Amino acid sequence: MSDRAPRVRPDEQLLTTLEVARLFRVARSTVTSWAHRGLLPYITTPTGHLRFYQASIERRLAERHGPDDRR
Repeated sequence: MSDRAPRVRPDEQLLTTLEVARLFRVARSTVTSWAHRGLLPYITTPTGHLRFYQASIERRLAERHGPDDRR
């Protein structure tokens, strides 16, 4: 998203692409595609890996499945 170093608060939990893919039950490439299309907010590590804010992912899951239907 940005060339600047991401600012992450110590209390913010980050998830890997694989962890997000498992939560949504999709392929890792799908998660990467969603991120690059702007559908999931993410940061990039210094080594180029994507990381996703857990709170944002939980909100997306709730939107997708409803608050009581997380799978």
